[in-house]
Formats: sequence, C-alpha cells, structure tokens
Amino acid sequence: MTDLDYFNENGFILKRKLFSKEEIDKLNNFADHSYGKEGTLKKTISTTGSANLTLWNSPPDNFIGTFSTNERIVRPMENFLGEEVYHYHSKIIWKKPGDGGFDWHQDYGYWYKQGCLYSDMGSCFIMLDRASKENGCLKVLKGTHKVGRIGHDSISDTDEQADLERIALLEKRHETVYITADPGDALFFHCNLLHSSAANDSNYSRRTLIVCFNTKSNSPFNKEISHAIYSPLNVLSSDSIMKYKFG
Repeated sequence: MTDLDYFNENGFILKRKLFSKEEIDKLNNFADHSYGKEGTLKKTISTTGSANLTLWNSPPDNFIGTFSTNERIVRPMENFLGEEVYHYHSKIIWKKPGDGGFDWHQDYGYWYKQGCLYSDMGSCFIMLDRASKENGCLKVLKGTHKVGRIGHDSISDTDEQADLERIALLEKRHETVYITADPGDALFFHCNLLHSSAANDSNYSRRTLIVCFNTKSNSPFNKEISHAIYSPLNVLSSDSIMKYKFG
C-alpha cells in the first residue's frame, strides 16, 4: 500500500525518523531559548486543564520556518491533499507535567468557521519529545475523516469539543490509535480526522511542532480572519535545517 492509499484509507500516516536527532536537538534548543519571545503566546483550556502554545499565522521567518516550509513535509502534504498547499499556521504546543490535553475535535471544526469552504486541509505533527500515553500523546479515531464535518460546542474562548453523542457512537465503530512516537517522528493527518489527547500525568514535558496547511483552491473567503489567505510558499530544501545559522 502506498503512503497516499494509507492516508486516504485511515486519515493519517506516521512517518518514523523524518527528522534526525541533530535536527530535533537544534529545534529544541531554539524552542527553549525563544519561548515567549517568538510568535504569539496563547493558553488553551479544555475539560482536562490548560496548556500553552506559541502560534505563527504566517510562515515563521526564524528557525521554525526551516521546518514549517521544508520540502520533507510540504511535498508529502501536497501528495495527500492533491494540489499545491500553503502555510495556514504553525504552533508549538508545550504540554508540561500536569498540563491538560485537548478534547475530541476536528481541525476543520475550527477552520470551517474561518471561511474555508472545503476540507482539503491537513497538518503535520512533529515530535520534539517522546510521546507516550503517560505524557498525553495524541490519539486518533482511525478513518473518521470520512464522516464529514461534525458539530462542535465551545468549551472555552479557545477550545471546542465535537458532539459527544456522535463521538460515543464513532468510538464503537472506529479504532482508537495512540500515537506513541519518538523525537523526529512526524504524523500527517487530515483536517476531519477526530483526535484528542489526555492530560500530562508524567514528570516530563511533551512538546510538538504542528504545521497546518491549506490548499491553494481553498483560500478562505473571509479575508478578515487572522490566518493567511493563499500566498505561494517558498519551499525550503531538506538540508536548510542544518545549514541555518543563528545570528
């Protein structure tokens, strides 16, 4: 089965060791020293608690950009979504010990409200730390990208939760997959795939860089949203990460 066939069937695919230890170490060092100084710092609130994230609505013009516009994630995403893609937003989620998780939701549950007519969108979830059940790794309902957009209810000013009755039914029909992974592994997933995560009950953090993409033909009709309308992406070469020099 090809990667594309697997993605279309299941709504996600996990690529092991997409980034090297040296590349992830360099990213973690940057994240440690730039936290709260780069991007927009936000707090998420769910039914399991809160967590912090740093958000970039435009392609970051710093070291993060060597990942978010890297050909290693852009070209596969174009393959999965079937056309040219552009950067919708990037974020680093920093789930420290004791921090909360995220309730069941579809990313398109948010993006539909931002004026994207079609669900031709996806994300790449890059592990900066080891992701385990103990520290609240992502979990997905396999194949639920095929159910279409589900209604979502607001939990807080920042977070929403998919319809609980439908979630209960879908959990009986679809396999729950825990995305346990190592630093450098990357998960590609469709914007309608239902996913969530539990609180971090471990003594170590779980950090992830999430890069979200939209397709060129699906640029939001609402031009007043904070996320970007279509702009051609300057795709960087695979070796741009290690070539990057800090000022």
